[in-house]
Amino acid sequence: MARKRLAKDGNSSPAGEPRGETAYLKLKEAIRSGELKPGERVRESDMAARLDVSRTPVREAFRRLEADGLLSFAPYRGMVISELDHQAVMELYFMREVLEGTAAGLAARRASDAEIQILQELVSLDPGSKGKAAAVAGHNRRFHSSLYHAAHNRYLLKTLNVLQDAMVLLGPTTMAVPGRSEEAKREHAAVVQAIADKDAELAERLMREHIRGAQKARLHLLASSEEG
Repeated sequence: MARKRLAKDGNSSPAGEPRGETAYLKLKEAIRSGELKPGERVRESDMAARLDVSRTPVREAFRRLEADGLLSFAPYRGMVISELDHQAVMELYFMREVLEGTAAGLAARRASDAEIQILQELVSLDPGSKGKAAAVAGHNRRFHSSLYHAAHNRYLLKTLNVLQDAMVLLGPTTMAVPGRSEEAKREHAAVVQAIADKDAELAERLMREHIRGAQKARLHLLASSEEG
């Protein structure tokens, strides 16, 4: 039986993009989408076959994914997709609440008119419950990334990007939880309005509440998967 490939484009890579970078991004997306699941063993030879590349770029991608915390070495098994236990999930959302709340507060103080307009446009374009969960999740990531940049703090941005890498290990998007996509859309709109009004205290409080809502949805998903 032919191995399932992680990408349809075979050897092709975006113009000028090194194969190691391409392999890294495709493997990372496979983890994000759940195609490669936490705890799953991964081998260089298998991934090279799936991506239709040599083992060299896959080896480079593995090193980067391990540095990101997305791959780890398991005795007697080799490299596996990292897993987050319940405590790690709680810690992750705690840090998201602190850091993203701070980002929202800073954005209320520092965001340019153009950046606020982009955030407003993202809110207006949010498909909510009308979109597929994966599309809504992608839109959600774009919103949060835009907000991070609007905070204008390079160290905060770097730390938030590390957290986003860890979020990849959580599995299915919380946007699949009934009602969550519409709830998140309303929360985003409220945060952006506070930023537009230059109300830093309100923006931070609303963002913290938003992350707590996301955590609640995540725990619901985890409980459902354990019951299954």
